[in-house]
Amino acid sequence: MAEALLGIVIQNLQSFGQDQLATFWGVDKQTLKLSSNLSAIRAVLRDAERKQITSHAVKDWLQKLTDAAYVLDDILDECSIHFTKMHSDDGHISCLSRLHPSDILFRFNIGKRMEDITQRFHDIHEEKSKFNLEPGVTEVVQTVDDDWRQTSSDITEPVVYGRDHDREQIVKFLLEDASNSEDLSIYPIVGMGGLGKTTLAKQVFNDHRVCKHFDLTIWVCVSDDFNTKTILQSIMECITGKNPNLNSLEAMRKKVEEVLHGMRYLLVLDDVWNEDQEKWEQLKGKLQCARAAKGATVLVTTRLEEVASTMQTQPAYHLKKLSEDDS
Repeated sequence: MAEALLGIVIQNLQSFGQDQLATFWGVDKQTLKLSSNLSAIRAVLRDAERKQITSHAVKDWLQKLTDAAYVLDDILDECSIHFTKMHSDDGHISCLSRLHPSDILFRFNIGKRMEDITQRFHDIHEEKSKFNLEPGVTEVVQTVDDDWRQTSSDITEPVVYGRDHDREQIVKFLLEDASNSEDLSIYPIVGMGGLGKTTLAKQVFNDHRVCKHFDLTIWVCVSDDFNTKTILQSIMECITGKNPNLNSLEAMRKKVEEVLHGMRYLLVLDDVWNEDQEKWEQLKGKLQCARAAKGATVLVTTRLEEVASTMQTQPAYHLKKLSEDDS
């Protein structure tokens, strides 16, 4: 029962993110953390449901999980229903409706409840480690769940409004400021969800001046799975078009060093959420060991100021909202 229920909740959570409702209600960060925890929990559910027969502790854990899943599903339903009610007859939401006291109160309450349920699932996720649960066949589902969040460098928005100045500022940094640096330059684009950070990064990535300036341009979508080996593998696949199929991190590191050595490259890490200093230092160390040419740069998109601080970077580029005319 828990596995089926969790599957439904994860689907609803995906729809919540895809329909931009998480951004609308200001709970996109909680939504991504929930998605990560739920996928990790679901991977061990079959083992847990087997072990509950002989373990009261596992049975209690499954009950906590079920109760929390029902609460989250109720929250998502309320958000969807309230959002629908806010629409006017022509399908749009007026500015006045968003400023109505009842809607402001609803947004505040939903934010608090999502924060509480995110912590609740985090605790459930942490508690599962006590039971030595083994991942089952459901583990592969996480890849499917995360597919909707994957991005690529191709430009799907042929016309972008209001970002010419932002694009020029970032291109200027890449071509001038970063090109004079002997060290690997890290440049984050920081902004709330829905502002168009990925779209802007695509515009920069495909700019003819940038393509001409760099020997290699590499695009990697990271999201919440900040795994050094996975990122290095994605770098290799992007450059060579092949999966290196290397099992050890050391072998992967050597392969990346070979292809990046002496190259002035631009690496885009899109949608980064990692705030773990140790994880970042591990990846950065591997990239620096590649001894790239002067001017090699990592361009990062993230919603979190903490991510930029963790990376100890150049001053972040803070993306602002579009003007009313451009909107």
